[in-house]
Amino acid sequence: MADLVDLKNSCDPGKTMAENNSKAVRDLIPEILKLSGRECMIRELSDSSFLPELENKLEEELKEYLESKELEELVDLLEVIYRIAELRGSSKAELEAIRQRKKQEKGGFEKNILLLNPSEDSFHSRITLR
Repeated sequence: MADLVDLKNSCDPGKTMAENNSKAVRDLIPEILKLSGRECMIRELSDSSFLPELENKLEEELKEYLESKELEELVDLLEVIYRIAELRGSSKAELEAIRQRKKQEKGGFEKNILLLNPSEDSFHSRITLR
């Protein structure tokens, strides 16, 4: 994809956008910033270039949720997860089907169970905890 008109990128091509103090944002954020009188520079990336930026965004959104505990941050996490899945060739429906299968096979988290002796080496060799 091409750079947007009249906007330039001052990034080092050898670094991810996050390393260049850039970050992935929702599609309407540049327009919202413009309408509020703020300037911003943007670049539209290819899917393959955007994926690592979204993975950085996932980490950012998780930190924000852990700090705030706000439902809005969980929604942001879901939005990023759905787009990552899409870029990896999956859909929301596929994610949900996998979630349901795993829940059926291993249960959910409804019983609030805490494993007190999760010996990582021996336990993971017999069962996957994910």
